[in-house]
Amino acid sequence: MKNAMKEFDINFSALKTGTHKFNYEFGSQFFTDFGNLSFDDVKLKAEVQLEKKENALELHFSIQGDAFLYCDITNEGFWHPLKSETNLQVKFGEAFDDTNEEILILPHGEHSLNIAQYLYELAILAKPFKVVHPDVLAGKKGQKELQKLEELSPENKNEENTEEIDPRWSKLKDLLN
Repeated sequence: MKNAMKEFDINFSALKTGTHKFNYEFGSQFFTDFGNLSFDDVKLKAEVQLEKKENALELHFSIQGDAFLYCDITNEGFWHPLKSETNLQVKFGEAFDDTNEEILILPHGEHSLNIAQYLYELAILAKPFKVVHPDVLAGKKGQKELQKLEELSPENKNEENTEEIDPRWSKLKDLLN
């Protein structure tokens, strides 16, 4: 995988002090290289703005594009827009340390930084936790599925089911009153 991600190496030691922009385009193969199959198809563009200072680097990551996702309610596929951005500070120290998600410590003498992992995480986090087709949100699709989900919801148990409770458990409910 390391060779496949070589295009995401930034050789910052060759850059002059100041601001530099890098543009990337990546798709499904990028996520497959990470072992992630959560996107059937994806087309993303990333812009990375790097500000080189004397003793540090500041990076601003911005991605946008579209991913083919499946609705959690109807299982119908559709193109969903993805957009996200984040910042990263890079400082130099004795040893590599990436325990802080906003600050990366690189060893003194390091000359380049591979940003593939940061782009990957940014894209994964841009995917919504619950994927709902726009037609479901507009009330045009999925009404049968939503009704069935509501019927099966634990909060909406009908009174017939509550009568079937073992009487010994009913006694325990009396203790709460």
